[in-house]
Amino acid sequence: MKVVALATAALLLTAACTPGSDNPSGGASAPSSVKTDASTLGDVTLTVWDQEVRGGQGAQMAELNKQFQAKYPNIKLKRVSRSFDDLKTTLRLALTGNDAPDVVQANNGRSDMGEFVKAGQLVPLDKWADAYNWKSRYPASVLQYSRYSADGKTFGEGNLYGLPQVGEVVGIYYNKTKLAALGIELPKTWADFENALGKAKAAGEVPMQFGNLDKWPAIHVFGTVQDKNVPAEQITTLAFGRAGASWKTAENTKAAETLVSWVDKGYFNQGFNGQGYDPAWQDFGKGKGVFLIAGTWLQADLQKALGDKVGFMLPPGASADEKPVVTGGTGLPFAVTNKAKNPDAAAAYINFITSPDAMKVLTSTGNLPIADTSAQQAPAGLAADVFNAFGTAVGKEGLVPYLDYATPTMYDTLGAALQDLLAKKATPAQFVDKLEADYSKFAGK
Repeated sequence: MKVVALATAALLLTAACTPGSDNPSGGASAPSSVKTDASTLGDVTLTVWDQEVRGGQGAQMAELNKQFQAKYPNIKLKRVSRSFDDLKTTLRLALTGNDAPDVVQANNGRSDMGEFVKAGQLVPLDKWADAYNWKSRYPASVLQYSRYSADGKTFGEGNLYGLPQVGEVVGIYYNKTKLAALGIELPKTWADFENALGKAKAAGEVPMQFGNLDKWPAIHVFGTVQDKNVPAEQITTLAFGRAGASWKTAENTKAAETLVSWVDKGYFNQGFNGQGYDPAWQDFGKGKGVFLIAGTWLQADLQKALGDKVGFMLPPGASADEKPVVTGGTGLPFAVTNKAKNPDAAAAYINFITSPDAMKVLTSTGNLPIADTSAQQAPAGLAADVFNAFGTAVGKEGLVPYLDYATPTMYDTLGAALQDLLAKKATPAQFVDKLEADYSKFAGK
């Protein structure tokens, strides 16, 4: 099964922003010339921090690191693998220390990569991008997810500060066996999906597994609901923190009201606000729950847990043939820190783990490669569902960015606001007011 190539024009963003120039300037200093033959760099130790901790993610990193060290025995890798939450918590402090890592995965959003760029803690990679010809492997629409102006204020333009391995889309995992037992056909419209949730609840099943102790999972669930209520161009403007949109609209309020109605109707598992993200999807993997809204990064683990019982679909629209609008983009990009002892070795490592051969390894370990996607042969079953879903979203230009990208504080603001909304500590109107205050304070500047 093959999917559309990502190398066609303007694929990833529904509302394009202008890509940066080929030779942007500013930011932390980069060498005036680069060396691309890693075997000539002498003995080097690279400390790499990543968040590839789940089944397929960990497997691809282990295999690629093994291959890299076999090819370049002069470069020793010291890998530090942390969960997304642990990495987000510790990376900011680590980058200020004397023993900072050389290569890190940094969340694209303003609260992380934007702040690191502003502080001069990441090295612009444009010289290596030219040397390794990354711009021919990655379209501008992908690279702009890792571009910032040197002051960290403008997202989507300027210097290149990272390179991702994987593509992502947030969709709906479903238990085929449970749907069949309940006599529910795969939903073709959003109304069908909500009806299926109601039928599952009436039959005594957990309609949707959800764990929101970590706060960020609700951003993905809310984003999925928002995508069905708010025009895509407004979501993109909000997500990139640009002037010209507002959270205080009838459509955003309706999305919040829909999410609250799901709580009232008992569509989530009990105690969801106090359950962790991992325990929730793991429960789904044990056969508890009919649906799970989550990203494609769970593909390998859920395939292992449920086999041919699990499927994946894009959230349906108002009609079966409606153009998809779905949250997604790239995985966390790999970046070079300003403390890297040998930036050439660090860039060589990033080039290796994002190469065409690396994309084959990603596919074989149950991941969704961001480059050369059409050249991969996805296995039948869940992987085929994931590749098809991503290909459809990209081919129809239906992806919208993650909402927490918007401002340096939106990740925390939105996560906390959603917990309060879901716990009935805030009304939908109060929820959008809180987001508007954060957004307008930033975008107004």
